[in-house]
Amino acid sequence: MDPLDNDPDRPAPPSWRRPAGMAFTTAALVAGFYLLREHWDHLAGYWSYLLLLVCPLMHLMHGHGHGGHGHRRQAPERTNHGKG
Repeated sequence: MDPLDNDPDRPAPPSWRRPAGMAFTTAALVAGFYLLREHWDHLAGYWSYLLLLVCPLMHLMHGHGHGGHGHRRQAPERTNHGKG
């Protein structure tokens, strides 16, 4: 037996890593596979619309908070183009 198993300061594993979470995730994946398989003919006509819906969602949920990508407005640099 590992002495770290009973450590009260050790954080609990995420819910999907526990046995019940793994069983639920597996059952959800199997159910999703069979639903997709049975209804593929219905969904195949909507892929272009689903792709168009996913694009704005990706833009809303991705990329905010990276910082340092040069999004700040800066004053234009003054250059002396051959004058003087």
